[in-house]
Amino acid sequence: MSKFVIECPQCGKYAEGRTGFFARRKIDCACGYTINVRTDKLTGRECPHCGNMVVFDQTRGKKAKCPVCGEQINTVDALDNMTEFSCAQCGVRLRTSKSAEKYVCPVCDFENFIPERLMSEQIKKDGLASIIKYEGDNDTLIWKHPIEDFNYGSQLIVHESQEAVFFRDGQALDLFGPGRYTLETQQLPLLEKIYKLPTDTEGTFHSEVYFINKTVQMAIKWGTPEKVRFIDPLTGVPLELGASGELNLAVADSRKLLVKLVGTMRGIAWGDGDGFTKSVQASFRPLIANTVKTNLSAVIKENAIDLLEIDEKLDLISDRLRERLLPGFEEYGLTIPQFYVTNVVLPESDPNFKRIRELHTITLQTRVYQAEAVVKTAQAQSEAQIKTAQAQAREQYRTAEEQSAAAIEAAHREAELQRQTTETEVARKAAERRVIAAQTEAQAKRMDGLTEAEIMAAKGYSQKDVLQAEVQKSYAQAIGDMGPAISAGGGGSGLMGDLLGLGVGMAAATTVAPQIGNMMKGIQFPNMTGESAPAAPAADGWDCSDCGTKNIQSRFCPNCGGRKPEPKAPDAWDCPACGARNIRSKFCPECGARKPEAAAGWTCPSCGKAGITSRFCPECGRKKDE
Repeated sequence: MSKFVIECPQCGKYAEGRTGFFARRKIDCACGYTINVRTDKLTGRECPHCGNMVVFDQTRGKKAKCPVCGEQINTVDALDNMTEFSCAQCGVRLRTSKSAEKYVCPVCDFENFIPERLMSEQIKKDGLASIIKYEGDNDTLIWKHPIEDFNYGSQLIVHESQEAVFFRDGQALDLFGPGRYTLETQQLPLLEKIYKLPTDTEGTFHSEVYFINKTVQMAIKWGTPEKVRFIDPLTGVPLELGASGELNLAVADSRKLLVKLVGTMRGIAWGDGDGFTKSVQASFRPLIANTVKTNLSAVIKENAIDLLEIDEKLDLISDRLRERLLPGFEEYGLTIPQFYVTNVVLPESDPNFKRIRELHTITLQTRVYQAEAVVKTAQAQSEAQIKTAQAQAREQYRTAEEQSAAAIEAAHREAELQRQTTETEVARKAAERRVIAAQTEAQAKRMDGLTEAEIMAAKGYSQKDVLQAEVQKSYAQAIGDMGPAISAGGGGSGLMGDLLGLGVGMAAATTVAPQIGNMMKGIQFPNMTGESAPAAPAADGWDCSDCGTKNIQSRFCPNCGGRKPEPKAPDAWDCPACGARNIRSKFCPECGARKPEAAAGWTCPSCGKAGITSRFCPECGRKKDE
């Protein structure tokens, strides 16, 4: 004969029974119910080892085992491991293993947290003053204290980073900041208005306490679940962008957060915490995603942000998106101290985006080429040429985006042509400087001769008088030498010899006279009154149009170096490319350039620019030959 325990179907308590031929078939329970072993021996119970519901025969005693885990379920140790509590929602009594954490009520399907329910029933049973506080982790945003029936005189402890809110019948009453509080009438003025507290220290009242975490939660991640459609304003092509980042979140209004977000839940965490029905991230993820998708493209367009330079503008984008998100969080009593967009995903594999990147690169290269051309042109040209180059550069800048690689090659050819033209011009200028130097030297010698003539005139004689004196002296000497010669030659002596010498001298004078006359041409001789005779103007002299010098005999002006205008045949032309002049053929014999068509205006003889309508050449500044 062996003993076994049998559960009373009425009160759920256990009574002792025996097996064998003489064993009692009916057992009286302490509650007054008579247990019929024959009919009440089958029962259902949760296995204390694996948690499965098992239907077994209680009369089997220790031999009754769980068919799932194979452990004994009808021993005294197994029964001692069971605990009993009331459902927090419907109040039905439940029984489960003491090691279990959760138990779903079979009546109302409410999930009960067993340690909290046991603590609440123990405090209610003992009638002791409890200490109400929360010292959990920092990941919990709002936590509801598991005890709801507080004793009068209980101690409420609120930490520095917390706030506590009392609820009565679903209505938020007092709000407690950091500190220690005793739940008395003086500490609960609003609670006293709702209902009267008992006067004895062992009385209890039904309330709820929620603890709110006031710390700033850092680095809460967010991101767009799918791509955001963006139309590039420059090219008009559609692109797809993605964005992600982090935000810092804090509680601004505890009452509003409790009423609108938590409700009757036991709390809420920042993330997916164990024991909470939902998290802040899960609750506000649709709001963040919708706001970012709606405003990301608009923020980029409003601030004219280049997609290839978007990393430089992340601070601006973050501030604008935070302004759009803040009203949605404030509606639930939350605030966003900081909002960060840490990454914007660009469509690197999209052909449209690759084309935009290539256009951006070409634009940058074009700007570099234009800048280099402007610098080189500015160093080689005068002030007027710099202004012209700036105007050309502005025109080139407006059309540079439409030019291709052919335009760059054309610029290289133009530069080579300008170099050749510059070398030709430098050679021509050097030749002109040598001619001017020779003419200047000749003019200096001429001026020295004129100066000597003026000195002679001041002394009362001229070069003609000097030459006449020399001739007369030579003539006299020749005459004097002729007499003895004749005498020595047997030509006679005396008067006959002198006459012969005179005849020979006169003949020589007659022969030399024309040559002396030619030498005296152009020499001014003083007249009888002592004044110089006026010089006759040269027949081939010319006037300089630049400085105004008159009657110039040389090819270049001795004062300013201006070139003598050359007579041009009616059908002759000057080459604008190499500077060759008086060309009569249709093509230039020097460079092969074609004869320009007849155009209005005049052609500059210095630089060769044709079609000039102003009085001065716009390239070199030369004045038109009137």
